[in-house]
Formats: sequence, structure tokens, C-alpha cells
Amino acid sequence: MRYYLIAGEASGDLHGANLMKGLLKHDPQAEFRFWGGDKMAAVGGGENLARHYKTASFFGFAEVVRHLPEIFAQLRECKQDVKAWHPDVLILIDYPGFNFKVARYAKKIGLRTFYYISPKVWAWKESRVKLIRKYVDKLFIIFPFEVDYFRKRGIDAIFEGNPLVDVVEQQRAALPPRAEFLARNGIPDDKPIVALLAGSRVTEIGYNLPFMVELSRRFPEYRFVVGGVSWLDREVYDRVIGESDVRYVCDQTYPLLAHAQAAVVTSGTATLETALLGTPEFVCYRANKISMNIGRVILTIRFISLVNLIMDREVVRELIQWDMTMPKAVAELRAILPGGEKREQMLADYALLREAVGGAGASERFAARMVELLKQK
Repeated sequence: MRYYLIAGEASGDLHGANLMKGLLKHDPQAEFRFWGGDKMAAVGGGENLARHYKTASFFGFAEVVRHLPEIFAQLRECKQDVKAWHPDVLILIDYPGFNFKVARYAKKIGLRTFYYISPKVWAWKESRVKLIRKYVDKLFIIFPFEVDYFRKRGIDAIFEGNPLVDVVEQQRAALPPRAEFLARNGIPDDKPIVALLAGSRVTEIGYNLPFMVELSRRFPEYRFVVGGVSWLDREVYDRVIGESDVRYVCDQTYPLLAHAQAAVVTSGTATLETALLGTPEFVCYRANKISMNIGRVILTIRFISLVNLIMDREVVRELIQWDMTMPKAVAELRAILPGGEKREQMLADYALLREAVGGAGASERFAARMVELLKQK
């Protein structure tokens, strides 16, 4: 069968590649064409990469507005390419702003459409549920609580686990020993590590990393290390770290977390990655006051960390905006470090979390269900 996949960012490229491996296992004659990145190209062939996500990803209101003509041109290009290739199924991977427009077009020309990794409509923009019902033939979800959420809204979604488990297990198998990790990054092997994950955007880092650096000064017996990302210039981090004792590593989040005694995390997928790796954590998140006030009105969720959302209770502490004070952060970090009163309970809760999201192999299980559904038509 012929599969056309669309992923618009790095995480989509990763999950798309793992899904494609599963599709090949259950459909050895599978043919691919896709918008994605290097990882999808490694599976489906570089000649089948219609556009790299690095030339198609625009984040933030101002950036999107500035690039509107280019975005519309890419959308036309994508529609034309989908129609010309005429796949058996169009598989959309997250990336809702773009993908819903393609889904609408696919419906118009009679193409079967699967949505893999649903947009987080349960957090905001619930109006998109109507778009899923109207334009998507089958929805594949990665959080257990989404099953009931979508069922109550008339959508029979498929849950086979969370593909992030596959990613974590793949990374875990390739982790360097602690001594090698420290030596590679010029970090002295004289103190235990606390990981700092301050976000992946300049604004997030600007609001959260200064607080984390100040927190590090309260624990001189630990080595605090911030995990950076390569698409941001190191200067973004260095101007905040300054003369402090905080160290920096780039694109090494998993080794950093694996060798850390605890982590301070802003939010997002990193909270779940941290938990799956078994590193005790708490969340610190601060942003523009206007944005946070708007968020309090439009967000419909009790928690911001995926760990707590999946477990439907507070497993990791969330210090958000007004609650993000130094005394609370100091107390929380002390509580999850070795010997702290919350550490063992958090590790026990992590074991329950891993059961809730399902074991390794989710990507292949999703692929098997897709092939099964396509054979039924």
C-alpha cells in the first residue's frame, strides 16, 4: 500500500520514522512519500522526502504572520503533491495548524485520512474536535485519558500505548556511562548532578532559567547542568548562566537525565521523558503575565505536566507563575533528592505511570492497527 505521511517538526519526524518501521513490518510492500525529516528519510528513502520540516516549521504568532505567503505556498504544494501521488491513506502526525487544512482537502478529493498523535484539544482549542469528526477517518491517540475524552465526543479513537516509550528505550540502550558523559562535556566528576530543562524556546528560557540558576546557588553540594538544544544559539543560555557554576550540555537530554539525581523541568513532553527515565522531578513554569492570565481562562486542564495529566493526580509538584517562589522550589528539590521524603513515593508512582502508558512497541502496534484497517476497506 501507499502511505503519505506529514510531520512538521522534530518530534513528528522521530515518531513518524518509528511508525514507518512498523508499517514495513506489517506491510513489506509499503511505499512511502512524506513531509518530515532525516529520520523518516532514513526509513522511507531520501528520494521520497517531499519537504524537510526545517523549511516548513514556524512557531509563534508573529513568525506565522510574517511567513503567511510562504505557508500558503507550501500548503498548495503539499495538496498538489498528495493528489498527484494518490496514496491509499494520508497519515497526519500532530502539527494541527497545517495538517487540518490538508485533512480537509483530502476529504474533498476522497482520500482516506488517519490522524496519528492527536492535537491536545483537551487542553485548548476544543473546537478542533469538530474538525476531527468531519475530516479524519480514524484517530490514533497516545494518552490513556484521551480514550474517554474522545468517546464522550463521539469519536472512537485507538490507543495502543505511547510511542515515547519506544524512544526512551532506544535512547536508554545507547546511554554512555556517567564518566564518559562527564568527560565528553568537560564536567568535573566531583558532585552528583541536578538536571535543568528550561524549555526549547528563547522566551521560555528567559523566564525560567534565571530562576533555576538562582536555585542552584542554594545547593552547592550538587552540580547543576542545563540541557540545551542545538537550534538555539548557546549565547541564549550563556547570558543567563553567567558566572554561576551551572554547566551546559547540548542535545544530550537523555544522558543528562539518566545521570541526574533529580530534575527541574519547565513542562511539556520533557516531564514525561524525565519520568520514564526514572528521574525525580518537579515543574517550574513562568511566562508573560498577560499570556498566563489568558491561559487561566482558556485552558481546561487541572495540570500542565503530562505526568500528572496521565495519572489524574499530583505526582510531581507544579510551581506555576505565582506559585513559583524560591522557598517552595528549595523545599521541593530537597524533598526529591536522595534521602528526601517524596523521592521513594515518586519513584513508585513512576512505575504506575509506565503501566498506564503501556510498554515498548507502541509504534509497531499502531502500525499493525493501521494496516489492519486499510485491508478491511
